[in-house]
Amino acid sequence: MLRLQRTLALPRFYNKPIPTKLVFTRSTHIKHDVLDELHARGLVSQVSSSDQLKNALKTPQALYSGIDPTAKYLHVGHLLPLLCLLHFQLAGHKVIPLIGGATGLVGDPSGRDTERPLSEHTVVQSNVEYLSDAVTKFLTGALQYARSRLQSSVDNPIDELRPPTVMNNLQWLQGVGLLEFLRTVGLHARVNTMIARESVQSRLASQQGISFTEFTYQLLQAYDFYVLNQREGCTIQIGGSDQWGNIVAGIELINKLDNQRSGSPDAGEKTKAKEVFAVTTPLLTTPSGQKFGKSAGNAVALDERVTSVFDFYQFWLRTPDSHVGQYLRMFTLVSLSEIGTALAQHEGNKESRSAQQLLAKEVTELVHGESAMFKAQIASRVLYESDYSTVKTEDILAALAGDSRLRLVSQAELLEAPIAKLAVQAKLVSSNSEAKRLVEAKGLYVNNQRVLNFADTIKTEDLLDNRFVVVRSGSQKQLVLVST
Repeated sequence: MLRLQRTLALPRFYNKPIPTKLVFTRSTHIKHDVLDELHARGLVSQVSSSDQLKNALKTPQALYSGIDPTAKYLHVGHLLPLLCLLHFQLAGHKVIPLIGGATGLVGDPSGRDTERPLSEHTVVQSNVEYLSDAVTKFLTGALQYARSRLQSSVDNPIDELRPPTVMNNLQWLQGVGLLEFLRTVGLHARVNTMIARESVQSRLASQQGISFTEFTYQLLQAYDFYVLNQREGCTIQIGGSDQWGNIVAGIELINKLDNQRSGSPDAGEKTKAKEVFAVTTPLLTTPSGQKFGKSAGNAVALDERVTSVFDFYQFWLRTPDSHVGQYLRMFTLVSLSEIGTALAQHEGNKESRSAQQLLAKEVTELVHGESAMFKAQIASRVLYESDYSTVKTEDILAALAGDSRLRLVSQAELLEAPIAKLAVQAKLVSSNSEAKRLVEAKGLYVNNQRVLNFADTIKTEDLLDNRFVVVRSGSQKQLVLVST
């Protein structure tokens, strides 16, 4: 692992003094200029007033990113804004994750061809609670992941960082009356500007059009930015590139309300416009053109109850060569120089898929922790790499706990029942006739060895670690049978 040593002068983090001279020995290269780091990693699509933002980032800023509660779990599409928050926090800034308990009741038209069905209040509230816990869990693990890659020769302030408090915009929006909202926000919203937003234009061009409810979503998000600016000193909003218009609406609202209070619109506008900023992340698609993180219509979740750690690991391991470098830069804290070295080694031996293995290892550890990552590696070795030499039964039981590919059977049944029938009982194949055809086609395997006859059974010498075997149908469907 490459290690870079540099001296870093860190600013004061609000009222909490921290040492001004620290020497870090870094296995990841997080620059003091966090905006340059984000650009270098491909995490930035657009920035408003880039030069002014760079200058503002010389002192601690507060920033936020919002998530609407459309589901109970985070998926890999949420990683980009969350990782941006992590980079900013590691650079000494205050970050605010915001769950849209109020905006989730309205629905964001951005990136959608049709109107989102309105969710029940109880569903939204339940999703808010789940997502708040999920964001806290992710950022807690992400800080632990960062600490494991950032060693310090003196007291390291990264060790003092704690996950930020997750906020809910229902806290301030539920008490705002319609007349108050119209006089505070609607007064400063130009309809022609609202209509010109890309998210609105795309919906106006669709057959369904856009409802007034979704049309006003941008005003609610703008008001969020204004409230956080006033209460938390928030000067930056981060979102996907489809949120650009909504974020700009917030900047405009802050400027106009600030100008109104100052009584000097011209001077106030020039001053305030340099202090509030938009940063958007790119919207990723897979090589096939699908929205990133979607597979057959199902999101690849950060929640192991929805997507197992093993399947999560495999998702990243299947990354094509054309995208693995981009994903390493975006979704890990591996240093850019180390990524370059890893990609060069990968080019010399693409069959080893070393870059994909590094990617899967890093992102799985980031999201699920080191222990879960090791279990996923073990499961991958057994199920897809046919590497059984050092795997212990206890390891495979832990790695596949709760996974349908793990089946416990009595030793008598394991050694006496025909392999083909065991495959049927475990639902690896659907019927005895299908199992028979599979054997005849030489497509059924035990420990990577073909089953030659329908009546063949497992021998004692076939047992790995004296307790388990791996049964495979074709090239993809796997099953681990463990004797009880």
